Amino acid sequence: MRISCTIIKVKGVPMKGIKEHIKTGQYKTVYLLYGTESYLRRLYTSKLKTGALAGGDEMNLSVFSGKETDWNEVRNLAETMPFFAERRVLVLENTGAFKNACEFADEIAGLPDTAVLIFNESEVDKRSRMFKAVKEHGYICEMNGLSESDLSLWVAQLLNRDGKKISKDDLRFFLERVGSDMENIETEVEKLICYTGEREIITKEDILAVTTEQISGKIFAMTDALGVRNKKLALRLYHDLLAVREKPMTVLYLMVRQCNMILQAAEMSRQGLDRSAIAGKAGMPPFAVGKCLSQAKNFTVEQLLHLITYGTELEEQIKTGRIDERIAVELFLLTAVGAS
Repeated sequence: MRISCTIIKVKGVPMKGIKEHIKTGQYKTVYLLYGTESYLRRLYTSKLKTGALAGGDEMNLSVFSGKETDWNEVRNLAETMPFFAERRVLVLENTGAFKNACEFADEIAGLPDTAVLIFNESEVDKRSRMFKAVKEHGYICEMNGLSESDLSLWVAQLLNRDGKKISKDDLRFFLERVGSDMENIETEVEKLICYTGEREIITKEDILAVTTEQISGKIFAMTDALGVRNKKLALRLYHDLLAVREKPMTVLYLMVRQCNMILQAAEMSRQGLDRSAIAGKAGMPPFAVGKCLSQAKNFTVEQLLHLITYGTELEEQIKTGRIDERIAVELFLLTAVGAS
């Protein structure tokens, strides 16, 4: 029995659609998992693979990776009867088939019921023939990360599994510090669990002691400082980044990028798009969308456009040797703080 194609957005853990397929044993012949959150893509690729194999021998599993994938071999394997099992599973990772022309698009409709193809792609073009073919005959799931509330719930579950508890304020501080990448979050949670030992409650002091602050967290904090015109804090955060050997050019690029993300998020929000839709269109996790929408309240559209233009001009001056990169970033920050 086959089920109709469904396109869903990740709004929490677990993903009900895929879990339902695994629970009932009713699989499509082809799945596409794509989006910015690689952790979720890997997790559900693994779940689908294990479920479709139904505990069978991995001789019925084939894995392909990269743009040099041999599509003739893929087709031949898909058409080969599984060995003493119900299905043959093919996992295909970052093949580029959904960004470039791919002749395998013509094969999707005719795949046998004994085959389950699972595509794990970081980038897709929804106009591509492959995307349209899978949309018609398979199951597509976009994974752009979790909302802040769902990330908080997930972290709390990870901690609870080891008998740990954390306050809402400290959990929010933790996420702001380590960012929204789920693989990194899992690593930082493990560090906290090991550090606190038998102690049940995780505190802000524990977080500061053992977690690694991501540059994205500093950039968010710098943008917050700029938004409330706190020159002293913005410059201190910048010098903190220099102290850990972040390149000024990288900081400038990320600040300009952040202004652009704020502008995009605010504009799409005004158009009526929700956070999940904004995340998909802008290529950022829902957690970051929430931060951008919050920061948008501190800037006008004109201020953001000016900062983007000015920052881009400074980047060009750095590249052509007309200005020192450290001075350029300080000029950008002072200009942002002085915006009115």
